[in-house]
Amino acid sequence: KGGQWEKALELFDEFQRRGLEPDIITYNALISACEKGAQWEKALQLFDELQQRGLEPDIITYSALISACEKGGQWEKAL
Repeated sequence: KGGQWEKALELFDEFQRRGLEPDIITYNALISACEKGAQWEKALQLFDELQQRGLEPDIITYSALISACEKGGQWEKAL
């Protein structure tokens, strides 16, 4: 289950190669997948990326990001 974050990122890459534009729902799903895989650094990277694309994080984004940091023992970053 936790190893599925890599598959999610592969699908995301394919998604973009086909010229599709990710939205906040796409990023929320990716951050959530990283959270389940304890990949807090990748979750933070995705958070930065979505903001650079001009997308607005929502409550789901922040919740998944906080959880990812907590599961990775990075509670300070969640504050």
